[in-house]
Amino acid sequence: MSADVAVLGAGMHPWGKWGRSFVEYGRAAAVAALADAGLEWTDVRSIVGADTVRSGYPGYVAGATFAQALGWQGARVTSVYAACASGAQAIGAARAQILAGLADVVLVVGADAAPKGFFAPAGGERPDDPDWLRFRLLGATNPAYFALYARRRMALYGDTGEDFALVKVKNAAAGALNPNARYRKEVTAEEVAASAVVADPLRLLDICATSDGGAALVLSSMGFARARGITEPVRIRAVSTVTPTYPRTVLDLPDIATDSTVAVSPSGESFRASIARAAYEEAGIGPGDLSLAEVYDLSTALELQWYEDIGLCGEGEGAKLVRDGATALGGRVPVNASGGLASFGEAVPAQAIAQVCELTWQLRGTAGARQVPGARVGITANQGLFGHGSAVVAVR
Repeated sequence: MSADVAVLGAGMHPWGKWGRSFVEYGRAAAVAALADAGLEWTDVRSIVGADTVRSGYPGYVAGATFAQALGWQGARVTSVYAACASGAQAIGAARAQILAGLADVVLVVGADAAPKGFFAPAGGERPDDPDWLRFRLLGATNPAYFALYARRRMALYGDTGEDFALVKVKNAAAGALNPNARYRKEVTAEEVAASAVVADPLRLLDICATSDGGAALVLSSMGFARARGITEPVRIRAVSTVTPTYPRTVLDLPDIATDSTVAVSPSGESFRASIARAAYEEAGIGPGDLSLAEVYDLSTALELQWYEDIGLCGEGEGAKLVRDGATALGGRVPVNASGGLASFGEAVPAQAIAQVCELTWQLRGTAGARQVPGARVGITANQGLFGHGSAVVAVR
C-alpha cells in the first residue's frame, strides 16, 4: 500500500506583525488553500489544527477554532501541539486519517500571533517545566542558545561570522522574491556585520524574528485526486516526527541534562540527523535525490548545521557549501528558496506547514522568480522543543 497522499491545495496569510487574531490568519490561509484545491469547505471531512499556546484559550483547541471560523459543517476535528514541529505533527495526523480511510479530504491549518521580542515560557512557577527552568536557572533565552551553537561550530569547524552572514544574504535574496515573506529586501554581508550584537557572535540580522502568519494545506487520498482528474499531484511521501535517544552528548535546550554515557554508548548521529534519516528511509530516497530543502534557520549558524544534518555534506562542511553558492537559488541544492525564517520570522504552528507550501509550489513549477528549475523532490527539516522531530518529504 502506498503511503502517498496528494497535496491538492496550499495557501498562506502573509507573515508580518499585523496585530490581529491568529484565527483570522488561519482562516485566510485555509480559504486560500481551498481555492487552490478547487474545493469548498463543505467538501472537507476532517480538519487538523496546529495549536498556538500564546493567543488565549482558543489556541489550545485550534482545530475546532478554525472549523468554527470557517463555519460549523460537521467535519471531524483534531488539534495538535508540538512546539515548532506542530505543523508536521498536523500533517502526519491528516495523512494517517487519509491512509486509514477515515477521510478523503483533510484541511491542515496553523497560525500564530507572536509576541514582540523573543519567545519566553508562559507565566507562573513551573519547576517541572524544562523550558521554564532553562530561563530561570540558566538565563538561556533563545538567542543565547543559538549563540552557543554558533560558538560550538566556530570552535569545532572554524566557521566565522562572515560565513554566518552569507546565509542571511542568501536567504534575504530569496525572500525578496516571495510575496508572502515579511522581509522583502536584499541585504549585504556588510549590513549583517554592522547590525547590533544580540548574543555574541550572532547579530540582529543573524537571528530570525517573531511574526504573525498562517499556512494551510488541503490533503487528499490519491484516489480522490485521480477522480478529479489530477493524475500527477504533489505527493507527501514521508513524515518524520521522531524523538531523541539517550545518551545525548550535545545538549538541546531546554534539556539541561542527559543520562550517563557510562553504561550505554552514545548514538553515532545527532537528534536532528535522525529526524532527516527517518524521513529518507520512509520515502525510500537519499540526500542525493533532493532538488531543494526548506530548513529551520532560527539562526544563520543553525542553517549551516542543518546542511550537515540532512546529508548535503559531511560534518563541519556546511560553511563551504554556502561559500560555494551550492545552497543559493541556482545552486546545486537550493536551501530555503522561500527565504526561510530569516525572511518570514517564526509563526510557530504555521511554519512547518509553510515549508510544505513552498515545496508544493516549487514541485508544481509555480514559484515564480524563485523557482528551482525541474524540482522533483524536496524535504523540510524542523525541530520542536521537548524532543519533537519534524521532517516532510514531498515528491512530484
